[in-house]
Amino acid sequence: MLGPVAQISSVPLESTVVRIALAGALGLFLGLEREWSHKSAGIRTFSLIGLLGAVFAVLDRPELLVIGGILVIVQGVLLASQGLMTDPEDAGLSLTTSVSMLVAYGVGVLVATGFILEGVIVAVLSSQLLVLKRELHRFAGNLSREEMQSATEFAILAFVVFPLLPTGSVTVGYEPITVSFEPRVVWLMVVTVAAIGIVNYVVVQTYGGRGIAVTGFFGGLASSTAVVGTMLDHVRQTPTAASYAVAAILLADAAMALRNLAIAIAFTFPNVLVDAVLPLGTVIVGSFAIAAYTADWGESVEMELDDPFSLKNALAFGAIFAFVIVGGAVGQQQFGSAGFYVATFLSGLVSSAGGTTSAVVLYRNGTVDQTTAVFGILLATASSIMVKAVLTLMGPSREFAYRVALWSAVLLLTAGTASLAAGL
Repeated sequence: MLGPVAQISSVPLESTVVRIALAGALGLFLGLEREWSHKSAGIRTFSLIGLLGAVFAVLDRPELLVIGGILVIVQGVLLASQGLMTDPEDAGLSLTTSVSMLVAYGVGVLVATGFILEGVIVAVLSSQLLVLKRELHRFAGNLSREEMQSATEFAILAFVVFPLLPTGSVTVGYEPITVSFEPRVVWLMVVTVAAIGIVNYVVVQTYGGRGIAVTGFFGGLASSTAVVGTMLDHVRQTPTAASYAVAAILLADAAMALRNLAIAIAFTFPNVLVDAVLPLGTVIVGSFAIAAYTADWGESVEMELDDPFSLKNALAFGAIFAFVIVGGAVGQQQFGSAGFYVATFLSGLVSSAGGTTSAVVLYRNGTVDQTTAVFGILLATASSIMVKAVLTLMGPSREFAYRVALWSAVLLLTAGTASLAAGL
């Protein structure tokens, strides 16, 4: 015979009673923060609103749902008006309470009509927004015009352009030269690289002056060239800081390899490019080991990034990406693997992410096999390491340039050994 716990757990979510109870619980959850903030609508009000939405939804009477929604809106307007009269400076937060009541009503309707996961997600996200209300206000108030413009452009790329792209694979060109790719996957990779740059911008702006590890690693996620330029300027001003600059460039290599590995794994699931793990992992671990050996971690370096996201740079990356996809596919068809390898190596001189994502796209649509794709990713990574070493030759210190070149060569040699061990 089933015990009480087993009996409760056996009640299906399809049960109307369970859904009504869940709607009330989610309303209570939404009301917790309002109660804690001493608002006029708290736990009981929000729970009742959630239950109201669930009951009207269960009755399956559209006119009742509309009436209930209107009642919640009217009540919210009254509360907002009361808040405006009593405390004009806090009127925005009163309006938040009013909107939250309508959200609680919507959550009750969602849960009662079978959209349980959607209702839970809406409730959790809404509660998180309520908890972080003041932090979000401060964050928005401190944004510069350039940062707002960058955020808007990123939103257009991620939430406007992406849904408009066709799903599935698209073939362009004429026989015998054709290229197949998935437009949404290609664009998602561009958006992903841009998102990494935004996260990196926030981290560098917050912690950039606290240590060379943050400067080199997180700066390298967005722009290895920016790291090299910063280190060259630092060495020019303080020649004794060359060891720190070497470490920063190597950490930028580690970040670059980690980003490429993440792209190679995330976008090829479930047929993951596992052969890339050992060589790229060697670059990551080796870079950290060399940086730990060469630097004094007490040194602090400032790094300035102009913008968190640039539409121009994103479109330029997309153009490079498209060029490498077409060049790699055509090279593969006309010259075999050698043509593809040349394309990925050259792309790595500009952006190893472009070469990596291109190899992933061609692997996904079957243009290249796993071994060819992995080798192309490694070539793009290697050329990025090499170009950073070459860029240091523009600096004032030949010793600094030689040290970067030496450790870069050690890194490439070690990664090459790991590639042989992986059977590439």
